[in-house]
Amino acid sequence: MTLDAVSDHGIWFRVESGSAASSVRRAAERLGGQLGIGDARTADLAIVAAELTSNLVKHADDGVLLLRPVRVGDRAGVELVAIDSGPGMADLTVSSRDGHSTAGTLGIGLGAIMRQADWFDGYSLPGRGTVLAVQIWPKGPAPAQSWAGALTRPLTGEAVSGDGYAVRVAEGRHQVLVCDGLGHGPLAASATDAALAAFRSAPAAPPAAVVQHLHRAMTHTRGAALAVAELDGQAHLLRYAGLGNIAATVLAEGERRRGLVSLPGIAGHQRPVVREYEYPFPAGASLVMHSDGVADRWQLDDYPGLAGRAPLVLAATVLRDAGVRRDDACVLAARAPW
Repeated sequence: MTLDAVSDHGIWFRVESGSAASSVRRAAERLGGQLGIGDARTADLAIVAAELTSNLVKHADDGVLLLRPVRVGDRAGVELVAIDSGPGMADLTVSSRDGHSTAGTLGIGLGAIMRQADWFDGYSLPGRGTVLAVQIWPKGPAPAQSWAGALTRPLTGEAVSGDGYAVRVAEGRHQVLVCDGLGHGPLAASATDAALAAFRSAPAAPPAAVVQHLHRAMTHTRGAALAVAELDGQAHLLRYAGLGNIAATVLAEGERRRGLVSLPGIAGHQRPVVREYEYPFPAGASLVMHSDGVADRWQLDDYPGLAGRAPLVLAATVLRDAGVRRDDACVLAARAPW
């Protein structure tokens, strides 16, 4: 797989020994060339890839790394997300200083990563593990960070995931989609791809109308569970319409976790009932959506400080601790973009 072009879905690497480092580095260099980020930034990318894999080998349990393109408008960069269930760190800032080491090394790994990266964020908790997210862009100012972040992971043994997500701003409407194609494998992925394409080209309409549009566009597929959410900054509301077993939660400081309502049904099959619901969504609130490949057992209170990290880091942490290996999995997190 690593001899081919890296798709926008990315490549997951399981990092269990030092031998994984060369595979990750070569794939990262190939992706840098594929996206045209330039020789100098591709060299920086190789350093970041090597340091991330080295950290996983030295410090982590169950370490994995996701390598994928990241796009903003007509610009493209490289994103790496390292996830582990290792001992974790009490203070990520202190651990990133040169000379700080917990494994008898020179202690320059995290510092080197941060110096080469155009964007870096992470979260670590003693006894639970660490998530690090890094972006490398061509020379010039890095794009502003997205108000939403997400990851998908295929069922163990499958090359593709039947779960997917999309993010868009259509005539001022900030909308996200999470989709779970029925079953798994290529046919489930095909159903989800149809939903994502229809979402990106859908009229700028409220979530219920968008879900109806997706349903009509998916009649040639095996169908999917899906949900569309819209974050309205002016009204401080979240509008939501879902079909099937997509779970969604609003997290706001000082408030209890609020689950959102999805109705029974399969997009692309028969004629489902679609309804739209509104929920308060104050400044600083977060939305987390996920497929049924993620158990709905996590609690934000178990992760002090996580609410303030980037949406991608929040999504990756939930995927690590609540994702199940017997199904495709997708987690999306979004924060009020105002």
